[in-house]
Amino acid sequence: MKLELVSSTKCFDGLQRQYRHDSDVLNCPMRFAVYLPQEAEEEKGHKYPVLYWLSGLTCTDENFSQKAGAQRVAAELGIALVIPDTSPRGEDVADDPGYDLGQGAGFYLNATQEPWKQHYRMYDYVVRELPQLVEQNFPVSERRAIAGHSMGGHGALVIGLRNPERYTSISAFSPICNPIACPWGEKAFSAYLGADKSSWEDYDAATLVSRASEQLPLLVSQGEEDQFLEEQLKPHALETAAEASGYPLKLEHHAGYDHSYYFIASFIEQHLCFHADYLLKH
Repeated sequence: MKLELVSSTKCFDGLQRQYRHDSDVLNCPMRFAVYLPQEAEEEKGHKYPVLYWLSGLTCTDENFSQKAGAQRVAAELGIALVIPDTSPRGEDVADDPGYDLGQGAGFYLNATQEPWKQHYRMYDYVVRELPQLVEQNFPVSERRAIAGHSMGGHGALVIGLRNPERYTSISAFSPICNPIACPWGEKAFSAYLGADKSSWEDYDAATLVSRASEQLPLLVSQGEEDQFLEEQLKPHALETAAEASGYPLKLEHHAGYDHSYYFIASFIEQHLCFHADYLLKH
């Protein structure tokens, strides 16, 4: 699969790059970002583990790259970062006037309903197509961790919980923990998945935690001043499910923090070090 380099910028002696490619899964051109430590360019044969970061509603691959301040720690730890876009995009891709549906709001699922199902297959893209592309074209290994924020936190939880054999660890900032029971999730799942709510459970982290047969290390950070905390995010549902099933969830509440990238920047080093404990094990 052909990759087109869009931009390349030196950052903490590594390279922050953006690429474009044609996605067979999403049936449209896609962009993603990669951060490679300097050694990845210099040490032939050395392969780096990868943290996949999934961003939230209205975001692209650029929000995390520009605002989180993750590159310094990733360079120090020797971890590559891969940041996909949040949805398929283009004139031929279905969209909606609302910010919480359509382009910029892919919800990391495989849509089954018209007009969405032709392009909105972000679950398959993140789980299969993108890692295959990354591992074929960059000096990275098959050791993967997954993390995200808000809608992307939902995506990281769901993808990690459903594919424990593919990841070493999971973390999330302010994730949508129980989308089958919140306005954002109900709107998106109704459109993408249809009226049969039994199919929604495959993309609900609280439900998946209660059913998990294999457990990965799981860290969730939640700001207590988050404006979406009670209505949309519902971390208590995830916590209740984890307690009932014995899933080793580490849920941290941070006083005074909101939903913004200021919160992510404040604790991204902790999350990267958390993943490094598992990514760098041999």
